[in-house]
Amino acid sequence: MRVLLSTYGSRGDVEPMAALAVQLQTLGVEAIVSAPPDQEFIDLLARAGVPLAPAFMPIRQWVADRAKPSSTADFHKLASEMMAAQFGAISVAAVGCDAIVATGLFPSASAARSVAELMGITYRHVTFCPLFLPSHHHRPFPYPGHPLPPDVTDHRVLWDFNARTMNALFGEALAAHRASVGLPPVDNARDHIFTDKPFLASDPVLWPWRQTELCDAVQTGAWILPDERPLPAELTAFLDAGEPPIYVGFGSMFMQSARDAAPVAVEAIRGQGRRAVLLRGWADLALGDGRDDCFITGDVNQQALFPLMAAVMHHGGAGTTTTATRAGTPQVIVPQIVDQPFWASRIAGLRIGAAHDGPTPSFESLSAALATALAPETGTRAASVARTIRSDGARLAAKLLLDAIKKESPRS
Repeated sequence: MRVLLSTYGSRGDVEPMAALAVQLQTLGVEAIVSAPPDQEFIDLLARAGVPLAPAFMPIRQWVADRAKPSSTADFHKLASEMMAAQFGAISVAAVGCDAIVATGLFPSASAARSVAELMGITYRHVTFCPLFLPSHHHRPFPYPGHPLPPDVTDHRVLWDFNARTMNALFGEALAAHRASVGLPPVDNARDHIFTDKPFLASDPVLWPWRQTELCDAVQTGAWILPDERPLPAELTAFLDAGEPPIYVGFGSMFMQSARDAAPVAVEAIRGQGRRAVLLRGWADLALGDGRDDCFITGDVNQQALFPLMAAVMHHGGAGTTTTATRAGTPQVIVPQIVDQPFWASRIAGLRIGAAHDGPTPSFESLSAALATALAPETGTRAASVARTIRSDGARLAAKLLLDAIKKESPRS
């Protein structure tokens, strides 16, 4: 049996797919990941022993060169181009496959769904945050330029609005793409790509999915890829030289607000009498003051590092939030975009950290957040919650997927 796991996005989209691929391999399935051919993903998949089928271009190149639509027409053009390019890449990678699991940017997932339809094989969509799935228990994410109606409080009505918004954003490109490959049009772009029974690969303690007639999601728990890499010797020496420091990292965030937050964060950490470990990340964070109380690092094993920290300050991506929670380390989330404010609110609600109000902190606002995170009761609560976080989400999803293939795929 052969399965293609397709994504086009950041590390938070790629690493969980690698985790699922590893679990499929343990069940005797040939699993391939189609992902952006950025070097960090090439290295990640190589460490996991998972074959890479390259997507149409590196995601960092796409973000830097193309992801700057200045008009609605530009947006439709970008979506159309990605669908066509990803359809070509996924079609090649999916030859001989019995199923496709897709996530990442919507045009890429749309292309994956088209390939699965044309091949007549099982298709599953996965999302890593409940926010994006229709539910009468929460409001939808408001897309830029399409704010939710301020006078509407009924969540069902707002999710209908969300479907219309996604049709407005992607419907034209999707209709043209489907016509070009010989597929019929669809009325609801969102529900067609997400399906009525998607995988929800997030932890039920961090954010439980509640039953709703709007979507029959299957919450498996987060898909966690074990990381066995040792910490660099220089970092280990830094850790051994004093009290546990505070981690600062904004992952795959390119924006200037992430760059601006780093020096303020280190200043606030120093104000607490603490040392810092700073992750360069996509924003290429740096200080340049030469002081020996801050260690700057590139990609590092967060699963090994976070338990050694006094606190973890980050952007609130789903993967980093889960890793920090599993480590039992208090968090300060400085959310930048999309689902990150919602993860921040969950961390604050669970009393295992602090949620910063907005993406641009000050010395005063971060000092207050750090005081909350470093309070003894926050550490006690974080350690307690850590023991409840599931680690078997990818294994459960792999078994569910195989059951679905056996029922649905004529080749199985």
